[in-house]
Amino acid sequence: MNAKRYRVLAVLTCIGMFLVLIAGALVTNTDSGRGCGTDWPLCNGKFIPAYTVESLIEYSHRLISGGVGLLVLAAFIATLKLYRNEKEPIAYSAGAGLFTVLQALLGAAAVVWPTTPAVLALHFGISILAFMFTLLLVIWAYRVKHGTAERKPASAIPQTVFWFSLAILVYSYFVIYLGAYIRHTQSSGGCVGWPLCNGEFVPDLHGATLYVFLHRVAAAVLLILVGALTLYVHRVCADHPGMRKALTVTFALVCCQVLSGALLTVTLRDEDWFVFTSILHNMIVSGLFGILSDFMIRARKWRPERLRA
Repeated sequence: MNAKRYRVLAVLTCIGMFLVLIAGALVTNTDSGRGCGTDWPLCNGKFIPAYTVESLIEYSHRLISGGVGLLVLAAFIATLKLYRNEKEPIAYSAGAGLFTVLQALLGAAAVVWPTTPAVLALHFGISILAFMFTLLLVIWAYRVKHGTAERKPASAIPQTVFWFSLAILVYSYFVIYLGAYIRHTQSSGGCVGWPLCNGEFVPDLHGATLYVFLHRVAAAVLLILVGALTLYVHRVCADHPGMRKALTVTFALVCCQVLSGALLTVTLRDEDWFVFTSILHNMIVSGLFGILSDFMIRARKWRPERLRA
């Protein structure tokens, strides 16, 4: 194993974890979670299940997750061999391994024992954390290739940038979880129309309408927060073009996320298009969360006291 092969392994692991997210979204949006009954790891008591659309989707999700689990393990072992003295890649590969295991255990528990939508939504939340760590590992590996992983910037990044970005990251996880909860409670139809909800600026807040409306408001607040952070970073981080670029990309992804949410609403009554737009919604938010996480880590790394040390 050399550095080039390590980067290939990291990229394959990240792509695989991304496919796990997409497959999980497909399972949820096609209501295929019971496609294999209550059996795990077998499907309806068989290693190769009888053909039904639901069992095919659910079992494919399991196979992809199992293959990616092996990639995550290989990436962790390779990291220990090549970069045993580097804390950053070890933390990323270990984090990917931890959340991959938690994701698998929670998924198995959800199959064997009936559970609540709140727990099922957590399954997606754990999956997005696993993807985040694999993405961070890829980014780190390519920074090493270009010699920028440990390069100190010309000036420190203000402490407020780190705390602001950390707060937004935590808040964005709440927004993501709320969206997953809406999917698992099948509440997407709570608000018809966009940007108004059921033709009203503030609708009657009860049942599914309450969940969807709260998610829309939370997403709008996230857009404002990321926009404010982007403007602030462009003002105080003149010596950090990479940080400014990362925030610009993040803001663009938040805008795309809002628009994909609108598209999701438009396609509510078309099941085929709704599956596609739901997956698109998940894809955008996964990239958004990963890039924002990397920004927060770099902001922490180059705070004034860390730079002096």
